Amino acid sequence: MNNTYNKIKVTPVSRFVGAEVSGVDIAAGIDDEQFDEIRRAFVEHGVIFFRDQDITPDQHVEFAQRWGAINVNRFFQAVETHPMIAEVRKEAHQKTNIGARWHTDHSYDEFPALGSLLYARAVPSLGGDTLFSSMYAAYEALSDGMKKFLRGLRAEHSSRHSFGDQAYVGVDMDDIGGRIGNIDGATQEVVHPVVIRHPLSGRPALYVNTEFTLKFEHWTEQESKPLLDYLYQHASQNEFTCRFKWQEGSMAIWDNRATHHCALNDYDGEFRLMHRITVEGEALSAAN
Repeated sequence: MNNTYNKIKVTPVSRFVGAEVSGVDIAAGIDDEQFDEIRRAFVEHGVIFFRDQDITPDQHVEFAQRWGAINVNRFFQAVETHPMIAEVRKEAHQKTNIGARWHTDHSYDEFPALGSLLYARAVPSLGGDTLFSSMYAAYEALSDGMKKFLRGLRAEHSSRHSFGDQAYVGVDMDDIGGRIGNIDGATQEVVHPVVIRHPLSGRPALYVNTEFTLKFEHWTEQESKPLLDYLYQHASQNEFTCRFKWQEGSMAIWDNRATHHCALNDYDGEFRLMHRITVEGEALSAAN
């Protein structure tokens, strides 16, 4: 891939995933050549980070629409004035955060999301970082035998156990209240290849995740669990990851087909508010 950039500066933050992009002012507008380079950096690095962006919700929506059609989240509380923007909020008195387990967004959809644009409105004085992991690197690090075996599998994904009735058994609803809802809307169930061919890069990537994958197709959950647990542990190894420290005005755009992410819950007693827009994707095909 041509990694020469003329309109932006791209600085990798780890060996396998993540890069900071500078020389961009989203509020001032982005021309087509600059956007093409931003998109190329996104494909190359899996997640890209921007600092010091002072944007309105309208500008957030406009920028997201450059990437594709917006997928309005079914389960998160929306920004009152902008229903296309989901709030990722944690009040100072709340204990549970959103996205604490390693996952990729919307894998329960028939056409999984291309990516998400997360913008920091308010951040704690310390903590609240997000970890990202490369599913390209996770796949490449497997043995040849495991790669061959996994390429013959498909896995079932569902929104039910994360956003349906069963997700809230034993949960303090006062702690969740006002942030996540629409239990009756958690009906999505779909099957995807365990190893996908990435639609943009063409590279093979591991595609199972802790939050939404139930089991392998034609296997029982009990049979699936040991191998899935191994893959989850394998994919979250430190050497495949990067860690992003948020500041007010920071934005991250991650590729849901090439990365996993995990939001750290280490800022008890402090308020955090992020605005997230998710962009529609496409059907996923198996790697050859």
